[in-house]
Amino acid sequence: MSKTIRFNAFEMNCVGHQSPGLWRHPRDRSWQYKDLEYWTDLAALLETGCFDSIFIADVIGYYDVYKGDLDNALLQGVQIPVADPLQLANPIAQATHHLGIGITASTSFEHPYTFARRLSTADHHTKGRIGWNIVTSYLESGAKNVGQGGLRSHDNRYDVAAEYLEVLYKLFEGSWEEGAVLRDKERGIFADPAKIHEIGHKGTYFDVPGYHLCEPSPQRTPVLFQAGASNAGKDVAAGHAECVFISTPLKDATRAYVADIRARAAAQGRDPKRILVYAMATIIVDETDAKARAKYEEYVKYASYDGALVLMSGWTGIDFGHYKPTDVVRNVKTNAITSAVERLSDGRKVWTIEELAQWGGIGGMGPLFVGSPSTIADILQEWVEETDIDGFNLAYALAHETFADVIGYVVPELQKRGVYATGYREGTLRDKLFGQGPYLPETHPANRFRDIEKVKREEAAKAAEEAA
Repeated sequence: MSKTIRFNAFEMNCVGHQSPGLWRHPRDRSWQYKDLEYWTDLAALLETGCFDSIFIADVIGYYDVYKGDLDNALLQGVQIPVADPLQLANPIAQATHHLGIGITASTSFEHPYTFARRLSTADHHTKGRIGWNIVTSYLESGAKNVGQGGLRSHDNRYDVAAEYLEVLYKLFEGSWEEGAVLRDKERGIFADPAKIHEIGHKGTYFDVPGYHLCEPSPQRTPVLFQAGASNAGKDVAAGHAECVFISTPLKDATRAYVADIRARAAAQGRDPKRILVYAMATIIVDETDAKARAKYEEYVKYASYDGALVLMSGWTGIDFGHYKPTDVVRNVKTNAITSAVERLSDGRKVWTIEELAQWGGIGGMGPLFVGSPSTIADILQEWVEETDIDGFNLAYALAHETFADVIGYVVPELQKRGVYATGYREGTLRDKLFGQGPYLPETHPANRFRDIEKVKREEAAKAAEEAA
């Protein structure tokens, strides 16, 4: 029997997300992204389908690579306007009881000290259902607008991320010991100062000397998501992530990625099966294959050629507006998402610009599955069995029709086959995903920072040795 298949919903606090142009469809709701009802309705729907979480993407910046300006992004509504994702955690939590809430925030643009407070607050308010998607960002426009002048080099952004994570682990895991909060009304003692510690961090990129501002949240460190596919990104995923997201249209590339991540994790002393890998995909389903194909053809009429290339240009850093539709995509060195460039020029498939726009018009850079419930279930099981992924990060064509169709057609078929959950575990998001308690396991690198006084002594000794 196949292993259990998991679903996440891939969303963003904007219009259309991965399917530019489909906001024009009369049944689409994505233009309502700024209304809380959009999100509470979606969250309640996803919970009926036993989705692990809603994973909310984000960008700081805008897509101005295509044709050298922002015009086409604005004309097509391509991830601009875009609103803050973390503010959605509370309404989603209030509309649900179990659904995880994955929030994207950048290590390049958010200071770790203030961000730690925001994450802990969200984890408290959701009773431990928060996950954080660790990103390093890839848009020059974002770096310029926060006063950085421009992006750091690709690999240096991951150096910053590694130290950023260290600061967060010190704050989440080490600053407040277990039992530090007493709430002793008789003695008038809320917290024990002896069990609350300054972290004393002085690094290459961050100086954070003091205490975490929040008492420990239900998970301490939220569930860690990551989607990097470059060599540096894979190192972060293998070393830190609990849920990893991948976007590639081909099974062989997916299989190789999953094997690589699990091998790297094992080499770092982590349990490779403790990492859940979700492949991005878009599902268009109806009662029969013919009806599903007709639905797809209906959607395609609304897809935007320019909008798709706005996204592709932003992701890769290559201005596809300079090319004719029949030109072939070639590898160009950029400072954006290097893995995206590599995937499109790795020789497995030769892409023309027109094919790239057609592919990216619905669902972004993952595969598109079209068919009846049984056809889709067969495809999903094949992907899981042949690639060793754990599930799918589902993008939508129409909001909320795509997710309603998946829940109405595909989930019952998978449940009938015994390969999809029929309910949730109790507890925090980490409990629900792994069933081993609310905290990171001892094999995770965060465990080192739980005895923060020992860490500070070791760091002081190392600094003295280097100075000698």
